[in-house]
Amino acid sequence: MPTMTIDTYKLTSMEEPTDEVLEQLMKEAAEEAREANIDATARYFEELKQAAAAY
Repeated sequence: MPTMTIDTYKLTSMEEPTDEVLEQLMKEAAEEAREANIDATARYFEELKQAAAAY
């Protein structure tokens, strides 16, 4: 069986990920969530400024 890596692991696999692969998956998911949160916050405050300027 080949060594499991972040590049070869499939979430639909019946096989549990190794601790290292799971850690990398969680790290990448957290980073994507942080980036999405930063983008959403920036959009929110930009829309808030536009709405305030309209009054």
